[in-house]
Amino acid sequence: MKPILLQGHERSITQIKYNREGDLLFSVAKDPVANVWYSVNGERLGTYNGHTGAVWCVDVDWDTKHVLTGSADNSCRLWDCETGKQLALLETSSAVRTCGFDFSGNIIMFSTDKQMGYQCYLNFFDLRDPAQIEDNQPYVSVPCSESKITSAVWGPLGDFVIAGHENGEINQFSAKSGEILKTVKEHTKQINDIQSAVDLTMIITASKDCTAKLFDSTSLDHIKSFKTERPVNSAAISPIMDHVVMGGGQEAMEVTTTSTRIGKFEARFFHAAYEEEFGRVKGHFGPINCVAFHPDGKSYSSGGEDGYTRIHYFDPQYFDFELEA
Repeated sequence: MKPILLQGHERSITQIKYNREGDLLFSVAKDPVANVWYSVNGERLGTYNGHTGAVWCVDVDWDTKHVLTGSADNSCRLWDCETGKQLALLETSSAVRTCGFDFSGNIIMFSTDKQMGYQCYLNFFDLRDPAQIEDNQPYVSVPCSESKITSAVWGPLGDFVIAGHENGEINQFSAKSGEILKTVKEHTKQINDIQSAVDLTMIITASKDCTAKLFDSTSLDHIKSFKTERPVNSAAISPIMDHVVMGGGQEAMEVTTTSTRIGKFEARFFHAAYEEEFGRVKGHFGPINCVAFHPDGKSYSSGGEDGYTRIHYFDPQYFDFELEA
């Protein structure tokens, strides 16, 4: 089926996120606008205006009431999903790289970049305490001096946050004390993306070392590896099948010198158990920066360096993908 093309950004897409029901798709890019779309037909529902720099991350809470965005303008902002009104502004010393709501939607976490002489911090705010928001004081702030956080997700039950680092490490940070509960290092280069399975039992990591890996989200035991010949920018786990989808391509600065055929700009499907690639979907004119499965598993979206978001519908049981030799 022909994909739905979403054109609402002037620059490359940095993250896309479905809400829990899957009727809305949120997209952010290296421009100051956060967009929300109807996933069924690609119609733009509205925008969240207020940022003044590239928006790196977006998350939406469990009941689609609030939206969280983090930006290179040194701020993390909370929005009313329905009206687009800004509810809270949390200012930081450096760019906000990752953000997320916990399961209850009451506690948010976000990490800042290590730049301009400032440390990388992982901050936790309780939205039920207005004093924290007004004073801009997180109840826990964890310095990450060795290697900055590049991607992070909440673990099951909201007890901890799983963070991927620039040096390839994965850490579990306690949401109560901020201490590191577990550490593993299966990747040799920077982790670009971490996404959870729909039941939060597993996470998948995408790395510059040309692999994506499945881990148990509680024990951080390494389960499976999926190898490609290009850096992997993003990976997602299917909610209904034993499939994972990966997106990537080479570094953005090398793109202009490469044809699309050599650049490997397809979304690639692997079997989660057998670790074998069984399908590819073409479409983007540059590296894919982010991928996400619809919660019903019957479509997926990809956001690219070309500034487009594409929604692909398919029947997961009957893939008609062509696999190149």
